[in-house]
Amino acid sequence: MNAFWVATIGTSVIAFLLKFTGHNVPERIFSHPKVQAINALIPIALLSALVAVQTFTEKSTLIIDHRLAGLGVAILALLLKAPFPVVVISAAFTSAAIYNWL
Repeated sequence: MNAFWVATIGTSVIAFLLKFTGHNVPERIFSHPKVQAINALIPIALLSALVAVQTFTEKSTLIIDHRLAGLGVAILALLLKAPFPVVVISAAFTSAAIYNWL
């Protein structure tokens, strides 16, 4: 058994134990207002980190390119309270236009 399989089995066991532990936490802990507020912010933080990594990196280097313009247009559309499909399409169109122009 090589290191890849040890890591795969190890992370699988850890994931199972975390899930099992989460099911055994008392309900009163999850119903606390501070815990609910933190749980509401976790997806926002994770998606923001994903967008930042996908926008500013390529492999392991920092880069600024057409994706930054698409992100800027998306932020502007969100500030103008545009519907989500409009935000996505305008960002994609801007990024593609600049990519093809450069």
